[in-house]
Amino acid sequence: MPQALFALYYEYVPDILVRRVPYRDAHLGLLRELHDRGIVVMAGATGDPVDGGLIIFCSETEQAVHDFVAADPFGAAGLVRSSRVVPWSVSIP
Repeated sequence: MPQALFALYYEYVPDILVRRVPYRDAHLGLLRELHDRGIVVMAGATGDPVDGGLIIFCSETEQAVHDFVAADPFGAAGLVRSSRVVPWSVSIP
């Protein structure tokens, strides 16, 4: 099965910058591990002030994204108000 790209959109709680502190290292560690394995292409916060996050995954199926969401310390800590996964078709690399 060929690799596909998926975008994960997170909507964070309003006070994310304060509340994320105890969980940020574990969240970033998980992202770095997946990046090193070629599953996460890029990731970062969105908004000014920060109100969300965007993570691009490269995987054969969407399951890798759902596995990340289930394991992400931000979700377990209640920092993610909502999330959405969409396939991403790149027109211009």
